[in-house]
Amino acid sequence: MQESQPRHHRITADEYHRMAEVGLLAPDARVELIEGEILEMAPIGKDHASVVDHLTHLFVHAVGDRAIVRVQGSVRLSQFSEPQPDLVLLKPRADFYRTQGASTQDVCLIIEVSDTTLRYDLHEKVPFYARHEIPEVWVVDLPDAKLRVFRTPKEGSYLDAVATNDPGVVSLSLLPDVAVDLSRLLQP
Repeated sequence: MQESQPRHHRITADEYHRMAEVGLLAPDARVELIEGEILEMAPIGKDHASVVDHLTHLFVHAVGDRAIVRVQGSVRLSQFSEPQPDLVLLKPRADFYRTQGASTQDVCLIIEVSDTTLRYDLHEKVPFYARHEIPEVWVVDLPDAKLRVFRTPKEGSYLDAVATNDPGVVSLSLLPDVAVDLSRLLQP
């Protein structure tokens, strides 16, 4: 008799939403769906919240009508993945993604603010985003006071990656006419 191994059951994004609808996931649960697994997200501390608020303020003013700024909302990247990044810039749509949710092709930029999850964000999330062809990802590295920028996804990694303690004015690859002054972002 051949020995069998237990198989993992990956949850689809539709099943994930049904779980929330029927109350299996609390309405305030801080979870996201990554490659078919429901992952609990770290609590948001005051530094993390402050940086997200700062970025939101900067991007809302910088992009105007050229993009939609989504704060801590989900984006469906595949049948099995629906992460909730700290900030996403989406291509503008008149319905603001009400009739059909945002997906990979709608994303201009994803930003993860990393305080206690830096290793996970750099070694798991960034390659995950590259595999899903997200054109640009920023990781705001709070412990090291760095902005880490990843661009040009190819075969599961990013060809362009830079890190700086003094980001200054940064332009976006998909919105080259948008520049944000991040010179004060990493200061306490």
